[in-house]
Amino acid sequence: MAFSMPSGHNGGKRRYGSMAPLSEMNVIPLVDVVLVLLIIFMLTAHVMEFGLEVQVPKVKQVKDSADVLPVVTITRDGEVFLAEKPANVNSLAEEIRTKYPKAGNAVYVRADKGTVWEPMAHVISALSEAKIDVRLVTQPEDEADKPRRR
Repeated sequence: MAFSMPSGHNGGKRRYGSMAPLSEMNVIPLVDVVLVLLIIFMLTAHVMEFGLEVQVPKVKQVKDSADVLPVVTITRDGEVFLAEKPANVNSLAEEIRTKYPKAGNAVYVRADKGTVWEPMAHVISALSEAKIDVRLVTQPEDEADKPRRR
């Protein structure tokens, strides 16, 4: 806090009521707290985006869908995840039906574009045997990604 001493003839001795009330607010602690919160937010913001890094393949036409369905993710190494938690391919259909009873009989399958076909085939086969509709997640091609024709 900032204080000011009254100038007077008593040599710096204060009396009750000789000083005006201090009406200035010290904003330095407030600024310190805000800067610390900003730094914490900047450090943790990238973690909140996605749990698993998967680059889905790009295609010319992508159908927009607003359905809220469970997501099965297959990484480049062939690991299978259901809602960002490791899952077994053999019990995948049962897990989907128990954890997502309102989802109906459909699921999104999101696979990295570098994934080998075998793990994807196992997941699609296991889900189709259990009569679960498989919807593959893709990304639209951007105009910037297309090669220019001369």
